[in-house]
Amino acid sequence: MKFITLTCQVLFLTLVFLIGQSISQWLHLPVPGSIIGLLLLFLLLHFKIIKLKWIEQGGNLLIGELLLFFIPAIVGLMNYGDVLKSFGIQIIIIITVSTIIVMSLTGIIAEYISKRKETSIE
Repeated sequence: MKFITLTCQVLFLTLVFLIGQSISQWLHLPVPGSIIGLLLLFLLLHFKIIKLKWIEQGGNLLIGELLLFFIPAIVGLMNYGDVLKSFGIQIIIIITVSTIIVMSLTGIIAEYISKRKETSIE
């Protein structure tokens, strides 16, 4: 039964992704379909059209296996050896700085939300 639930949830998330892809292509938007699908999923959850529990297990499964989705991209880097030789240090610096910025902002926002929740509970 759990397998069927997970499968249905992952299929639903995939459907939302495909709808986002279709919207992006149909409207010729410069935004990737995956982002539109993510926005669509956010709106569905925000306006309570779907409940979090309907997709939570499938989403957790995908997040848990997220590293596997990066393997093709990393293997694809092998085709760009010349670029990595020429700009490798700059790429590493950009990745490091952007990671630090994202982690810092995520921490600041999470702390702000946490404090805001604490004050609303009191």
